[in-house]
Amino acid sequence: MELYYGMGAIIGVCLLVLLMGTIKQKSAKIAVFILRSAGGAVGICVVNSILESQGIAVAAGINPVSILTIGTLGISGFALIYGILLYRFL
Repeated sequence: MELYYGMGAIIGVCLLVLLMGTIKQKSAKIAVFILRSAGGAVGICVVNSILESQGIAVAAGINPVSILTIGTLGISGFALIYGILLYRFL
């Protein structure tokens, strides 16, 4: 009977370690997503003001769709948003 308790304890500890590793990986991904989203929102504000000062009438809005796009894709999502706007501008 004690053998089963020992095996159960070892299996439980192994599962706990695996769970802790998974939570750590997911929290890192969430932190990266939040930093990308915040940086993208600041980037949109900066690029909009630069374009406005140059007299170019293209401005991306800061909304949930653009924030999710930039948070998921990163710099390529930022370029995608402005690429779509410039394509519509032509």
